[in-house]
Amino acid sequence: MPTTHLLYLHGFRSSPASNKARLMAAAVASRHPDVVWWCPALAASPKAVMAEVLQGIAHWPKEKMAVVGSSLGGFYATWLAERLGCKAVLLNPAVHPARDLADYIGDNTLWHDPAQSFRFDPVFVNELLAQEIASISRPERYYAVIARGDEVLDWLEMTDHYPGAAIKLLPAGDHALSDFEAHLDEIFGFLALA
Repeated sequence: MPTTHLLYLHGFRSSPASNKARLMAAAVASRHPDVVWWCPALAASPKAVMAEVLQGIAHWPKEKMAVVGSSLGGFYATWLAERLGCKAVLLNPAVHPARDLADYIGDNTLWHDPAQSFRFDPVFVNELLAQEIASISRPERYYAVIARGDEVLDWLEMTDHYPGAAIKLLPAGDHALSDFEAHLDEIFGFLALA
């Protein structure tokens, strides 16, 4: 079944203005203009993020929607895919963000715009713990692009968390997936965009 609705979830300290989000938005608009695209600016609170996203996609056809998530967005995408039964594309997905982001409690700035800041509260770590998925239920719903050269997250931990899923393991690369555009065709093929 073709994907008619596509949700993109950015990572921690990122936004819809990130390079990957902008590249994907442009590619969807030019190659699949009939696909409904939504890339919201995500709040710092994981609980608030999921509430907003679930409200925003409440009327989307679950059997025809998919989610793409980068880093922390990949963690959120996994939670959504398990809850809704939709396809998910994961880009260097965070597996244990409650552990990894505990060091970021306090004020933070956005990677691509240091003029923008937000506060990451201690309670958000517990909200992330509450959203952790111990194991995925249907590997065929997942496609992941994982870079061995990721300087932020452990590629082995990422691959181990998605057993049986379609994984494109890059021999080097980086957390930002600087060569992201080169992977769009395979991502779009998996998503079967309308």
